[in-house]
Amino acid sequence: MVANVFVSTFPFCRSDKQAVDHLLSNGHQVVINPLERKMKPNEVLEKAVNFDALIAGTEDLTPLVEKSSKLKLISRVGVGLDSVPLDLCAKKGISVAYTPDAVSPAVSELAVGLMVDLLRQVSFADREIRKGVWTRPYGNRLGGSSIGILGFGRIGKRVASHLIGFLPKEILVCDIVDKSEEIEELQRLADEVYILNSKLGKNWSKVIVKQIALSDLVQTSDIITIHVPLLEGTKNLFKLELLNQMKSTAFLINTARGGIVNEDDLYQALKSKRLAGAALDVFDEEPYFGALKEFENVILTQHMGSCSNDCRSDMEREAAEEVVRFFNGESLVSRVI
Repeated sequence: MVANVFVSTFPFCRSDKQAVDHLLSNGHQVVINPLERKMKPNEVLEKAVNFDALIAGTEDLTPLVEKSSKLKLISRVGVGLDSVPLDLCAKKGISVAYTPDAVSPAVSELAVGLMVDLLRQVSFADREIRKGVWTRPYGNRLGGSSIGILGFGRIGKRVASHLIGFLPKEILVCDIVDKSEEIEELQRLADEVYILNSKLGKNWSKVIVKQIALSDLVQTSDIITIHVPLLEGTKNLFKLELLNQMKSTAFLINTARGGIVNEDDLYQALKSKRLAGAALDVFDEEPYFGALKEFENVILTQHMGSCSNDCRSDMEREAAEEVVRFFNGESLVSRVI
């Protein structure tokens, strides 16, 4: 079957055209988001209501799913499904697929990069030089720090593995599921790194990896990096009450989903110097124009966790391949429903 495919995600095929080429070579008609930004729910409805398939990003798809009588497949570029009304899709017989693995390398590396940037004030120093100022700011290292990871799925585990080489004091894992097996595996890796350094004459302490409760995570960590989905139980999780439990010297990083951190409460915590700083790649409303821009100790990036050339290309290609499989009558590789 030849399908009309609308691509709502942005960007799409910016550096690699293989995804759209794959769709076209299989006879499908393709229209790509003409707005060149994240589409609003009503815009997705207006543009995609008469299409057979949607290749989607993080846009809220509820109005489209409610109104469309033609939509047969949603192929999600990425892993989060909070923007897809799964129950309604199931009720209307709309299949849903996603690309859960392709995004992990890019997001995990960005999270670690933001840790280094915050601790060493890299972006702040860059802004100073551009203003003609030269203060050579001091910072801290990942080595010897207590790093908290909220959510120990695909991305959280990658972050932890990257951190081992920095030799932090401890890696603290918080997850609603028992992660004992994964933590034991990570601890073995940490022990191997310690032994290697000892043979090279390095005098380092062992890295400790353990799972703890959320209350302990926020009170103990020097940095907390968030890697959980946006669900009813995680929406506004980091509100003022929880932020006030963090160390005043601690940093908060969110590369997961906007809405997990209450932006107004984060503003108040930073204004009252209850936190040393924060880095956000995701926001309630995108593009972001909010008040957190006022702070020098806040790093704001453009929901670009997935935006490495290779990972973005893999995500887009995998989403396009699911569309082709579906309309060829083949089984989906990463079916959600």
